[in-house]
Amino acid sequence: MDRRAFLKEVALWTAGLTLTPPLFRWTPELGAQTRPSLVTVTEGSDYSALVSKVLQPLGGIQTFVKKGQRVVIKPNIGWDRTPEQGANTHPEIVKTLVRLTLDAGASQVLVFDRPCNEERRCYNNSGIKRAVESLGDKRALCPFMDNRKFVPIRLAKGKSITEWEFYKEALEADCYINVPVAKHHSSAGLSLGLKNVMGIIGGYRGKIHFSLGQRIADLNTVLKTHLTVVDATRILLRNGPQGGDLKDVKILNTLLASTDTVAVDAYATTFFGMKPDEIESTYAAYHLGLGEMDLKKIKVVKV
Repeated sequence: MDRRAFLKEVALWTAGLTLTPPLFRWTPELGAQTRPSLVTVTEGSDYSALVSKVLQPLGGIQTFVKKGQRVVIKPNIGWDRTPEQGANTHPEIVKTLVRLTLDAGASQVLVFDRPCNEERRCYNNSGIKRAVESLGDKRALCPFMDNRKFVPIRLAKGKSITEWEFYKEALEADCYINVPVAKHHSSAGLSLGLKNVMGIIGGYRGKIHFSLGQRIADLNTVLKTHLTVVDATRILLRNGPQGGDLKDVKILNTLLASTDTVAVDAYATTFFGMKPDEIESTYAAYHLGLGEMDLKKIKVVKV
């Protein structure tokens, strides 16, 4: 669908000029199946350096962020946990992505999530709010989400969901960067890039957990993710998504990146001794045409 036309519908609904929720008429990107999906992988203990390294084969941050653009960086800040506990995206990774985005000339960078625990504790104890603010740049903000900014969107291609609320700031971003943490999830199997969409939807998310894999895939038909960076520096092997026990955390010091969220999720399953088709959201998203799941067809570049 033409993005400008869709955003015009969003603006009309927000202004109260129409009572009909915007309809996202999604179709797969033409030619997407003929191009090999690229996943980049890098390892090391210097997390700031890892971010720059993992983006190099993709052309660097300037491939995705242009001067004057409004950028959303969406980490996982869902839980009242410290970085060591592996339930949230590591703050140093978020901070470096924000810095690189600002250096590329972004006019504004927003970092947010809709937490499951109390938002102030999540933002503070994750270290992410402090990390963003430490840059001392007024263009970089880590605000709490505003419930008035959720917009109902009709999903033309949704198989299990036909309408749900999405956060307006995420929909309108010129560049959307998805930065999940790789971890076990008791309902979804694993929480990776596709699952991270849960942090930008409104409503009662408990309903999503019926036919969870398909519904996660359906939700991902709406949002255009320009870049997904998966934090596998500390992965949560058990008791996810919240965790809490350091015995459940495995330190890998690894970062993944791709423009194909399905492909990077597929590769990340291998860290947990699993196959891509064992994760329902990966399987469902692949069959919706959202990306590549076959590891043999994914080009992996290790930096």
